[in-house]
Amino acid sequence: MHTAIIMDGNGRWAQARSLPRIAGHRAGAEALRPIVEAAPNLGIRCLTVYAFSSDNWQRPGPEVSALMQLLRAYLNSETSKCVAEGVRLSIIGRRDRLSPSLCLAIAQAEAATASGRVLHFRIAVDYSSRDSIMRAAQGCAQTGEISSQRFAHALGAAVHEAAPAPNVDLLIRTGGEQRLSDFLLWECAYAELVFLKIMWPDFKPSDLEAAVNEFCRRERRFGGLPETITASRVARTALKPRMSLAEKTSF
Repeated sequence: MHTAIIMDGNGRWAQARSLPRIAGHRAGAEALRPIVEAAPNLGIRCLTVYAFSSDNWQRPGPEVSALMQLLRAYLNSETSKCVAEGVRLSIIGRRDRLSPSLCLAIAQAEAATASGRVLHFRIAVDYSSRDSIMRAAQGCAQTGEISSQRFAHALGAAVHEAAPAPNVDLLIRTGGEQRLSDFLLWECAYAELVFLKIMWPDFKPSDLEAAVNEFCRRERRFGGLPETITASRVARTALKPRMSLAEKTSF
């Protein structure tokens, strides 16, 4: 199961507490750790989170700098944990606008966790789905070879993803907004969408479990008839979660 999360609401969470926006981003980074830990036990094998969109470059310089520093600190602190827990960490999105030091930290984290098989954890940084599709199309046009296989390869290369992830099954957005914000548009063709009012720093493993349960109750048709496939059938046969979160003592 591939779950994608738009981690929205960090700034509003901070403002509601009379804190600077960066405090909300720090709280959001802290909220991510238990979600990554909980994901495999809910049948999630690929988790993609939206950390920084290409449009976020328009934010004030100090906030952008703080976000990049926060990402570097997150990679430094979490890489060893990912290795220990069998989590493969990948960064998707453009890298040509990131600093050399951040690109180095990304490369080191990806190399160190490359053998992880429990969960593929992808962080979208300087990511724009439309930009990725556009660059993939341009790449195909330059080679003169237009085919679905070539385009899929070009699309993967456009987001710096050596091993393509499966299409998104469940997309969750926190923060109360109900839009995709240029996130994984291609991969979300048949994704089930769950929009939550809760701000991202308050998002807990129990909220993730509730969203997965909602997904399992939905009927997925993929353009076919109702009896062709259901989300609950996928959950029972393909996902096979190891245990419920209620059985884990760490939460």
